[in-house]
Amino acid sequence: MDPSHASGETIAPLQGTSADSATAAVPYKELVLAFSMGVYVLEQYLNIRQHRKLHAVHPPAALSGTVSEEDFCNAQAYGRDKSYFQFVLDAWSQLQTVLTLTLDLLPLLWHTVGALMLQYAGLDAEYERTHSVLFVIALSVISSILSIPFSLYRTFVIEERHGFNKQTIGLFFVDFVKMQVLSAVITAPLIAGVLTIIHWAGESFYYYVWAFMVCFQLVMVTIYPTVIQPLFNKVEPLAPGSLREKIEALAARIHFPLTKLYVIDGSRRSSHSNAYFYGFFKNKRIVLFDTLMEHSSEEEVCAILGHELGHWKLNHTLKGLGVAQVHMFGLFYLFSHCYRDSTLYQSFGFVDGTMPVLIGFLLFSYIFSPVESVLSFLMNIMSRKHEFEADAYAKKLGYAESLRSGLIKLHTKNLGHMNPDSWYSTYHFSHPPLVERLEALGKTE
Repeated sequence: MDPSHASGETIAPLQGTSADSATAAVPYKELVLAFSMGVYVLEQYLNIRQHRKLHAVHPPAALSGTVSEEDFCNAQAYGRDKSYFQFVLDAWSQLQTVLTLTLDLLPLLWHTVGALMLQYAGLDAEYERTHSVLFVIALSVISSILSIPFSLYRTFVIEERHGFNKQTIGLFFVDFVKMQVLSAVITAPLIAGVLTIIHWAGESFYYYVWAFMVCFQLVMVTIYPTVIQPLFNKVEPLAPGSLREKIEALAARIHFPLTKLYVIDGSRRSSHSNAYFYGFFKNKRIVLFDTLMEHSSEEEVCAILGHELGHWKLNHTLKGLGVAQVHMFGLFYLFSHCYRDSTLYQSFGFVDGTMPVLIGFLLFSYIFSPVESVLSFLMNIMSRKHEFEADAYAKKLGYAESLRSGLIKLHTKNLGHMNPDSWYSTYHFSHPPLVERLEALGKTE
């Protein structure tokens, strides 16, 4: 028996469709490069607008008397450091994209992985699933290694300079190794499962792949807090006391099915603050960062949780999940109509006639990027609308002043944007600027 058949690995090669002749003249790679450069230029223009705003020395009128000039200047200095860094990071990212596409590095890596498979394991081109898994892992590792200098600078220079970093070099690299191993463990079965479904289901694979991905996401949401998060942070129940009683009373007041209340040691790595909830149906859990409890009063913590629970009460989480699923289904549906187009592969350097499904999806994501940019912008608009609604919900619970002071403290302690450029924030921010949120909280019903 052929060993490839015995392993169940054999995948029938895909053939080009009749659409090839109609699309033969489409310069896919050139169009992707042109769009990529256009987005880069647009974003650098917005970055320049924002960078200019970061040189202001006095807070805007809406924050006058609310935020001290010292706190404002500290936030501006942090913003400038991040802005300078972002200019370099964006240039490096754009250079990587241009070099990857113009030098045909993707087909080079694909064929290198294939050659190593054949040389060391005797696995030929029929083992597409194994080839695809190893290719993604190799691509991820290379990308992660190239990002290490930038991550080190961000953590141990910028974050350290402004008092946020709590990591050691050793912990940084332990986290790096954990992330690489975890990524490989999660990615391998995911890719193998998707490829198996696509080749089994044929042209209608998008139904089945979408269902598979929904199930995969639900599993990940379920295991992340209990299996993955503890690999990086210590999570403990919130100790009995006044704060716990207030949070439980708040949950009972709005009929939030709270079952567990935790504290996470976010201060182990950073002094940034946060809080969130998770869980399905009648099994909800709230997680507080220890840094949030350190910097905020109990009423402010409850106000911030009132905002988060507003997302639950107003079904923002379900709405976002629904939009995400429609987006994912549409993505797979459109991909099903072009993944057999041989000219797509040839345009990006795969000229030997091979058309791996994984590579097809990667190339499809390149040509779909203009649509993704528009969708991302629209998602930010929806997210900002939801944030205003969640603030309004917390206000109705009687937390207007506590939320106001809590937001100011969060932005002050996190050195968040206090004077953003309107164009920059509209394009990038999923949350409204502090000034706009305070103005909305101050309005009378």
